[in-house]
Amino acid sequence: MTKILLTLLTLLPFALPFADAPGQPTLKMALLKYNGGGDWYANPTALPNLAAFCNNQLGTNFSTEYAEVAVGSAELFNYAFVHMTGHGNVVFSNAEAENLRAYLLAGGFLHIDDNYGMDPYVRVAMKKVFPDQEFVELPFEHDIYRQKFEFKGGLPKIHKHDDAPPRGYGLFHEGRLVCFYTFECDLGDGWEDEDVHNDPQEVRLQALRMGANIIQFAFQQ
Repeated sequence: MTKILLTLLTLLPFALPFADAPGQPTLKMALLKYNGGGDWYANPTALPNLAAFCNNQLGTNFSTEYAEVAVGSAELFNYAFVHMTGHGNVVFSNAEAENLRAYLLAGGFLHIDDNYGMDPYVRVAMKKVFPDQEFVELPFEHDIYRQKFEFKGGLPKIHKHDDAPPRGYGLFHEGRLVCFYTFECDLGDGWEDEDVHNDPQEVRLQALRMGANIIQFAFQQ
């Protein structure tokens, strides 16, 4: 607990890491490592590409090397933005759920991107983190769709999957969006290197733009 409190003090307040010191990245994105057998490590080129895109389009100074952090680790508090993805099962222990809750209530931000197949599991896992809450679908007018780039129709559709419309859900604490869940969208696949999924350039660009919006919103809300 002492380590958590110490790292918590370094976490707050958040500020978007602008490139005031070129060549010296000021912050890393993190990928959430969880139990249950789901492939938390999917899309290995996604976060480096998103970091580079944000540096180019938002003037930020993110490292293009991301961290891997376990959901129950005190190291979670070292990262202002944490991304979670996968195709399958997600299991949080009581201690892990408590740690993630403490991180989010302290000012952290979690983006969950269903890579297809994790939806029924991640909802159960996040219910353990916030027992008194349900995911709420965000309206197209929400500020997360109105940052550097405008998405009047909400999330872009990156991969077909079940051919259902993409949906963005949120969990809130005292009016602050602490977790944004992108479903039937597959943003992370769109962030990957072009030769991984062979997505058209315009599709990848839309994914990266929406990713930049999430980053900008997370740090400035």
